Amino acid sequence: MEERKESQNKEYLFLEGPRGRWNDFVGAFKIMTEFIRGFRHLHFIGPCITVFGSARFKEDHPYYQNAMEFGARIANRGFTVMTGGGPGIMEAANRGAKSVNGRSVGCNIVLPEEQQPNPYLDRMITMDHFYVRKVLLLKYSYAFVVMPGGFGTMDELFETLTLMQTDIIHDFPVVLFGSDYWSKLLEQVQAMKQTKTISPNDDHLFYVTDSVEAGMIYILNELRNAYGREVKPPRTRSHWWLGEKAFVTENDYVIKLESEEVIDSSK
Repeated sequence: MEERKESQNKEYLFLEGPRGRWNDFVGAFKIMTEFIRGFRHLHFIGPCITVFGSARFKEDHPYYQNAMEFGARIANRGFTVMTGGGPGIMEAANRGAKSVNGRSVGCNIVLPEEQQPNPYLDRMITMDHFYVRKVLLLKYSYAFVVMPGGFGTMDELFETLTLMQTDIIHDFPVVLFGSDYWSKLLEQVQAMKQTKTISPNDDHLFYVTDSVEAGMIYILNELRNAYGREVKPPRTRSHWWLGEKAFVTENDYVIKLESEEVIDSSK
């Protein structure tokens, strides 16, 4: 039992059930400090697009190659590519960004079987808590690309869709890549519509495609509809005494949305 306890991470200890008041307070304080550390570390990385997907795909898999292409196209548009920082799809997207000299960021997580950060990261932060990590991956992103993946990918996808469905976040393009992979999920979404457990238009919260080019066109058109001809987030100065370090130049904070292409996003 003692050996098992030693291997448990901080998130397990916080979620294992009622504890003493002091232990709960300390746990909550550590979560707060982890959020602050993440905010200070990622605040100056520029506008991001996050790519999700399985850590298990190897370099020779077509989905790995597709994720690399997404990473390169995202970076060529001026966005920072953000991932979970691990192998597989995450590595591929970060690698694609670096192949075109783009910006590449990872938000890693401590796991019982340690997930090593991939070698294509300009900046990386490792979190102890999944929910802190998910907030950070969403907070600095303007769109999500969701490649085929497992439970973790599904968790990230459905949490984002729930926030969109409940109007917590707006104007947030979500692309699901790989129509064959997602086909059973799409059938379930239709079943949910028929039983009225979701709204009739909730299947319009995402766009499914087998084309990297079409996915990027969809994202750019949706962002242009929301923001006009450019994405320009609030700009603040970094302060070294807060542990902050600028990652992008003043011009990198402004992303031009020049795409004129139109696709049918209802498909």
